[in-house]
Amino acid sequence: MPVRRLNHAVLFVRDIECSVAFYSQVFDFSVAHEMPGRAAFLRARGSDNDHDLGLFALGPDARGPQRDRVGLHHLAWEVGTLGELAETAELLKARQALTGSTDFLTAKSLHGVDPDGNEFEVLWRTPRADWPISGENQKPLPLDLRSAIDRWGPDLRTGAAAGAVT
Repeated sequence: MPVRRLNHAVLFVRDIECSVAFYSQVFDFSVAHEMPGRAAFLRARGSDNDHDLGLFALGPDARGPQRDRVGLHHLAWEVGTLGELAETAELLKARQALTGSTDFLTAKSLHGVDPDGNEFEVLWRTPRADWPISGENQKPLPLDLRSAIDRWGPDLRTGAAAGAVT
């Protein structure tokens, strides 16, 4: 069975309204379907999916994710341009949700947490022609977003956003 791509992700959260607000404001998702107070199904702008993210409420006393336990480590969301990545960094900083950033050489990445502590990554894929050659040093580096924008510009579309098969 060849898998083409991940169609959607589903998360357990404490408060649907809080999580919907976060993913709508930071990721520009819109509500596709909702069961008030119980569940919401969000769609990314331009998506052909019924939904890209499902949220199910567990209530205010639910335990949060725990590191070093079996389970999901993080979700990775791809943006189309470095300009969009820079805008996302500012949104995450304003919400105190940005936990770090990394230059993986093949991608420029932001790391963050949602209101429930679910970890995520937001990335822009480096143009394939600029990926390290096999055998070259491929050690991740600190992200220098300004230098990346100076090199590729804020509007270069790569990856799925440029029409590549995912």
